Amino acid sequence: MNTTTNSFTTHLRTWLLIAGLTGLLIAIGLLIGGVWLYLFAGFAVAINLVGYWFSDKIALKASRAQPVEPGAVPWLEAAVQDLAARAGVPTPRLYLIPSEQPNAFATGRNPQHAAVAVTAGLIEHLPQDQVKGVLAHEFAHIKNRDILVSSIAAMVAGAISAIANILQFSLLFGGDDDDSPLGLLGVIATVIFAPLAAMLIQLALSRQREYLADRTGAQLLGRGAPLADALENLERGAKAVPMAVNPATASLYAVNPLPRVGIATLFMTHPPIEERVRRLRALDAEATPSVAA
Repeated sequence: MNTTTNSFTTHLRTWLLIAGLTGLLIAIGLLIGGVWLYLFAGFAVAINLVGYWFSDKIALKASRAQPVEPGAVPWLEAAVQDLAARAGVPTPRLYLIPSEQPNAFATGRNPQHAAVAVTAGLIEHLPQDQVKGVLAHEFAHIKNRDILVSSIAAMVAGAISAIANILQFSLLFGGDDDDSPLGLLGVIATVIFAPLAAMLIQLALSRQREYLADRTGAQLLGRGAPLADALENLERGAKAVPMAVNPATASLYAVNPLPRVGIATLFMTHPPIEERVRRLRALDAEATPSVAA
């Protein structure tokens, strides 16, 4: 499968997952009915819209990121400017996170309002070509407008969670279920399973975007090896060096910065590092012409 077809397939899957979230929300709304439910769902959407509009400020503040002063890290600034030119996007603001864990993330509602934050551990412990590989992955998120897609999913999933919370309160306070076409068992099932279904769809959506960002990042670099090598080092660093990260922002990072043990691995926002590395190395193998014996 060529690059164009693969990228189209990933985009198609992404929007199908968002359609699945929307369909789940509409199905719940049709079954439950009620003015108050729609009002609270609308409020959840409004809250997520505010979160989307100020997503960069929220994420940067949560990570304690500080702006990199011009001239402080010349090679890093040069890499950012080079990748911005390759990606065809404005040069984003550059931030430094005071953490020894090697990692990075991009944020912002669109390329014109983007920011890239790298940890101190990334630029101190990884070779410059691998740092550039990680940056290429983050520039891919900017180029592919992943913040917009993630925000749409968050808005719909937020509305689903709001509906489930309202139903939960109605059960606790003895709400009348006679007018609900679902009945008591249906309401209980909605409270339990609707948020779980929304979360699982969000996780699948996030994983698809990570694969696409890896592929796009490799295209920006001209090869996948620097990013593949970097991902292996980032994974080891994430396991060895704890990092205090708000779970709400964990999906932004190049690799999941949170501990992954037991059942928690079922709800990972990132695909397995081994599979990401395999796909990146396969891209390089495809680009390298075979040599006849």
